[in-house]
Amino acid sequence: MAASSKQKQAGSFDANSVEHFAQLTREGLFNLASGEQTWPPRYRFLKDHGYQLRPRYSPKWTPSWTGTNKIPFRCEDAIVPLHYKVMDATRISDGSLVAIKACLRDRPELYIAQYLSSLDDHRNHCVKVYEILPDPSDPERALMVMPYLRPCNNPDFATIGDVVEFIDQTIEGLLFMHQHNVAHRDIATPNVMMDAKALYPNGHHPVRLNSSPDMQTPVSPLPRAGRNIRYLYIDFGLSSHFPPGTSSLVTGDVGRAYVPEITSDAPYDAYMVDIFALGDLYLKEIEQKFINVEFLPSLTVPMTQTQPGLRPSAAQVSEQWTKMRASFNDASLRWRLVPKDEQPLERVVNDTVAVAWEGVYRLKKFVAP
Repeated sequence: MAASSKQKQAGSFDANSVEHFAQLTREGLFNLASGEQTWPPRYRFLKDHGYQLRPRYSPKWTPSWTGTNKIPFRCEDAIVPLHYKVMDATRISDGSLVAIKACLRDRPELYIAQYLSSLDDHRNHCVKVYEILPDPSDPERALMVMPYLRPCNNPDFATIGDVVEFIDQTIEGLLFMHQHNVAHRDIATPNVMMDAKALYPNGHHPVRLNSSPDMQTPVSPLPRAGRNIRYLYIDFGLSSHFPPGTSSLVTGDVGRAYVPEITSDAPYDAYMVDIFALGDLYLKEIEQKFINVEFLPSLTVPMTQTQPGLRPSAAQVSEQWTKMRASFNDASLRWRLVPKDEQPLERVVNDTVAVAWEGVYRLKKFVAP
């Protein structure tokens, strides 16, 4: 029994299981999905330009588990991406992960992303564009190469300081975009990501986020507190750039967030949509999940007013947040976030542990030379 358990942990199973998965493999269960099939024709081109796709996308790929006693679900090359238009790859020169997005050439996304990326300013929280390559398999598309980023809410926020830093950076980034005459128009949790290398110094798999790069072991993050986490806006597929002096009124669909004024073909202010969407993100990702964020409605209520004219501008949001931010002291920033679904007994235990850690922190500060 112990040997069988060790086999399963190593990814190998008995002969019946192996034959079962071999049959599923022969039947095509693990073949590339239709959306994935655009990437093998790009494999050699990208490698020639310094980017290595995972083995699954090599034109010569054969499943690594074939002829072994391994099961596919424990093999890295069985992992399917979440979004076929964006693919992870490794930059050959330094081994860093990148994300490569296939974009239509005739849309504003490429121009806006490059424009924002070109602005060298610490307040700029828009994803960096490393380069744009022609798509060897589709002349109507281009391949935009960017750093690989992790979802902003994975791992969960753990302390008041975590969410304060998140709000700091996302407001700063929104104000920067608006000051440079760009409205994002699709602000939502999936489009605010983070450079989380400081949380995972040994890396993680780009799709199975809680596994090691080789899929052999689970990985756990370091705490966000005290580490250099950078939050970044991505995906400018719906964004608009307004030349100085032009109106910010637009028509058409907005992104993932529900925005009250998008109910007809009437023009709406793209900047005010961004304000509502960011406030809605704070509401859903922080205010509705945690108990001890009583400070947040003072920010989110004005931002999510039904009437666009009653919402503050990005500059006014920044000014309000700066005033609110000044009220936090170091101890309050270190305090843990309390989930709304936390059970009473669990809360007592977690609060006790948090108090103990705060005592240890203060003692270290007191006795430090």
